[in-house]
Formats: sequence, structure tokens, C-alpha cells
Amino acid sequence: MSRFLLDTNAVIALLRGNLQLNDEIANAEWVGISIITKLEFLSFSDITEADTSLFIAFESRVEIIDIANAQADLLHAVVKLKKETRVKLPDAIIVASALEYRARLITADTQILNQWPGQTMPIPRQLEQPGDESLDET
Repeated sequence: MSRFLLDTNAVIALLRGNLQLNDEIANAEWVGISIITKLEFLSFSDITEADTSLFIAFESRVEIIDIANAQADLLHAVVKLKKETRVKLPDAIIVASALEYRARLITADTQILNQWPGQTMPIPRQLEQPGDESLDET
């Protein structure tokens, strides 16, 4: 599947320089994030101006999926997922967005990975270069 929706933790990993994740999505026909991901990222209490600028540059390269009353199919999918599962509402919105847009959700959330194994994939681990301890583990 060459369509990917990135969860908030995947966006963080990507913006921190996770090269394996970058390689995974580099040739995708479509990459998106949910409006929930945008809100979560920008509302972190310790976000810097540099983080915000980096995110703004990133978001110009992906599609942001809004939640609007006119998107009846997406809203129906969110409600159905929320009623049928134990996921939190923001996670239901993100998962339903991935399903509705026929995209594979990249996430570190084990509950989501376990509940939707065919529709999700874990964030590729960042491989450290020998002698480079500066890379963050995600």
C-alpha cells in the first residue's frame, strides 16, 4: 500500500530525522495526517518556534484530513469505531481517517497496531550510525 496516514508519534519521529520512516514514505502516492495530529503536535506544552516552523513546512507537503459535518462517511466511520472499540475518540478519528482514505496508519500506539494489524504499521526504528549517539530513539 503506498498511501500512508501518520499518527502524531510518527510525525515526531519523522521530524526528528527518522531516515527509515522517511524512506518508507518517500515514494508514496499519498501521505496525510489527521487534523487531530496537527492539533496534538501544535499543542505540546514545550513546543518551540523551531518545532512549529518545521511542522508548518512539513504540513505543506501532506494532506490534512479535516473533520467536517459534510464528511458524512468519515463521521459515520468514527462513530462506529468508537462504539465498537475501546479506543479514545482522537484515536478513533485517526484510525477512521486511515480506513476511509485507504491509507496505512503509521503509529507507535500498540493498542492500535494490535487492533488493526493489516491497516497499520509500526514506526520504523531509527538505525544509529556507529559513533552517533545524538539520534533519538522513537
